[in-house]
Amino acid sequence: MRQDLKSAAARMRGRGVAAAGWLALFAASLAVFALAAKSATVGLAPGFSETFLIAGLLPRGVFALLGGAALGLAGALLQQALRNPAADPSTLGIGAGAQLALGIATLLAPALLAGAKVLVAFAGGAAALALVLILSRRRNYDPVTMILCGLVVSLVASSLSATLILAGGDYMMSLYLWGGGALDQSGWRSDAAIGLMLGVAAPAVFLMRRPLAILSLSDESARGVGVATGAIRLAAAVLATVLATGVIASVGIVGFVGLAAANLARLSGARSASARLVAAPLIGAVLLFATDAAVLALQQLAGTTIPTGAVTALLGGPVLLWLLPRLPHRSVSTLPAPARRIRAVSLGLAALAAATAAATLVSLYLAPDGRAFLSSADLAETLMPLRWPRLVSGAAAGALLGAAGTILQRVTANPIASPEVLGISTGAGLGLAALLVIDPLAGSGPTFAAAAGGSLAALAAILAFAHAARLGPERLILGGIAVASLAGAGVTLVLSRGGPEATRLLDWMSGSTLRVTPGVAVAEALLAIVLVPLALFGHRWLAILQLGEATAIGLGISPQRAGGLLVALAAVATAAATLAVGPLSFVGLMAPHLARTVGFSRPRDQLAASALVGALLMIVTDTAARSLAFPYQLPTGLVAALVGGAYLVALVRRKAPAG
Repeated sequence: MRQDLKSAAARMRGRGVAAAGWLALFAASLAVFALAAKSATVGLAPGFSETFLIAGLLPRGVFALLGGAALGLAGALLQQALRNPAADPSTLGIGAGAQLALGIATLLAPALLAGAKVLVAFAGGAAALALVLILSRRRNYDPVTMILCGLVVSLVASSLSATLILAGGDYMMSLYLWGGGALDQSGWRSDAAIGLMLGVAAPAVFLMRRPLAILSLSDESARGVGVATGAIRLAAAVLATVLATGVIASVGIVGFVGLAAANLARLSGARSASARLVAAPLIGAVLLFATDAAVLALQQLAGTTIPTGAVTALLGGPVLLWLLPRLPHRSVSTLPAPARRIRAVSLGLAALAAATAAATLVSLYLAPDGRAFLSSADLAETLMPLRWPRLVSGAAAGALLGAAGTILQRVTANPIASPEVLGISTGAGLGLAALLVIDPLAGSGPTFAAAAGGSLAALAAILAFAHAARLGPERLILGGIAVASLAGAGVTLVLSRGGPEATRLLDWMSGSTLRVTPGVAVAEALLAIVLVPLALFGHRWLAILQLGEATAIGLGISPQRAGGLLVALAAVATAAATLAVGPLSFVGLMAPHLARTVGFSRPRDQLAASALVGALLMIVTDTAARSLAFPYQLPTGLVAALVGGAYLVALVRRKAPAG
């Protein structure tokens, strides 16, 4: 009894210390904000300085508090309803979906943004979240799988958004810069809207607090006491999406505040669901206000605009890295069983190779408009030097991504695992962004080297952390996501500068092969020639690992070491592919599935077939990107994302395998 009282007293003291710490942070942030606001009004005309303070700076500070509270509450609701401590509007694709919807509305129906901007953002965010929930339902909403699905959905949305920006010119570039999460205000309208949302959400959360607390145990326990689990989960998800998209519609994407706030509330002593639902909005408000105060002060010192959303994204990486060893995980293999097994494997591979060769010839000799074949020898000689480098580099990248995707899906037993989720491509983007800041007109050689350096740095960071935390292969992939959030924040900061470096970076992000040089194409082909056979040598490990941990150990193989080495090889192959063609979406996801569907079921056979299918997919998508909108060139990444998105929908609609 005495020990229990001491423990309770210690917890109370801990909560008191935590509360005092948050109050101190808020007071310090308030002082920094006041000094930065005073500095911002120095030198302005007397009348204008008061107007700027009342209609610009004060609404900005209040919005940081209200928006942070909304994001903190959204994160707490998602984590509680989904029993996932890594759930957040950023990790579940809500932010990327909302931004894509706003971009589409800007181009196709700008009148909607005048009166229904929040509804447009909500539609995009809700659609993204719904797709994530459908994808992860097969694995019973496993937290690890949900984050993977969220990243895959975000990749599609981000690829489409980058393409829209490139197509829309300077006007859409300004939309992207706004979408980076700049909290600048010109009045109190946004504050009133978010305040109203919080006012409506508060009583709804109060009514849901007990069902949410019961839901955190298990669905069976909740149903046993009469809780409608589906209705409560849906209501919490809708409410969280409304709050998050309301902030996004006002200032753009402000990432990871909800993720950090809800987990920091737990660390601060809020053990019950009700306590976390109260503490998370308060902590979120302090976090966003403190971040924005620091950003405002930095802007005064540097004399340039810094989006607050990009700075808050820096919080996401460390928080995710801290969460990785603590994430609950239900290991359930959901790799679909092949509908058929091909008997003549050699003939099947030969047929794929022949199809790839045929697609290559068609792509080389197809007329620019795609309606006929080249009839003039002079025209063919003129076009060949332009076509073969992008064709060779694309095919090599597709082969690398196909082999990498097979390794990841087999090692993690997760059909959504894809090379695009490793964070390597974002690391390459950060390396390229750093170079373009120094030299916006850098040539192909330096850009290739910068992207390679960024990829290798990201890979080294992922492997170092995974080794230190002794993470399994699937959590190693989540380590890639955490590193990607840090690198992505750096890329967003560079994009927010505008200028020629932002346009070149967006062009690379959209997956364009238009500017691939012969030297880069040859280097990409050599990398594929080395790395794909190296992946084939690991087929025995893949076959043994899928038999289970106990069997692998009995055969003298360490699952952690073998899985880690295989994932490292997949990461190197992904980095090699990214160097030439950018962060292409879904080629590494589709190729293993298609190879398995055809009947290549054994690891060695599937690896070889996936490499060929990946090369074939890249050749076809590159040809389509070149011809569909002639005389305009579509980014190859856009076509790959569209094809991959359609395949993802088909994958969702397939019946889950038995057992």
